[in-house]
Amino acid sequence: MTAQRGKDILLKIEGAAGAFITVAGLRARTISLNAKTVDATDSDSAGRWRELLAGAGVKSAAVSGQGIFRDAASDALIREAFFEQAAKTWRLIVPDFGVLEGPFLVAALEYAGEHEGEASFALSLASAGEIRFEAL
Repeated sequence: MTAQRGKDILLKIEGAAGAFITVAGLRARTISLNAKTVDATDSDSAGRWRELLAGAGVKSAAVSGQGIFRDAASDALIREAFFEQAAKTWRLIVPDFGVLEGPFLVAALEYAGEHEGEASFALSLASAGEIRFEAL
């Protein structure tokens, strides 16, 4: 696999009629996939090494991004999702890896701006249900 451009990672939110809208102006994105482990070690564990119970942990995904708003439609969808604290369907496209799609809550939404610069935002998403994966 060759090096990839970070700008090719897309973050989309589901809008009206099921159409996905790319979150505009993102300059940085991070996607974290996590799986908690369940320790099943007991006094009979071989050599007293830790044993983990396969498939028993809780899986989660977290997404963060920062950039500038350039699109009123995606700005409004994100703002509504935050204030309603409603899980919206998001689609994350990572070239040469796959597509992740499922419900996320907007866990944090920050706005900032310098006197002689553009207004910027940062957002954090937390998975709120099953996340489907499709390899590309």
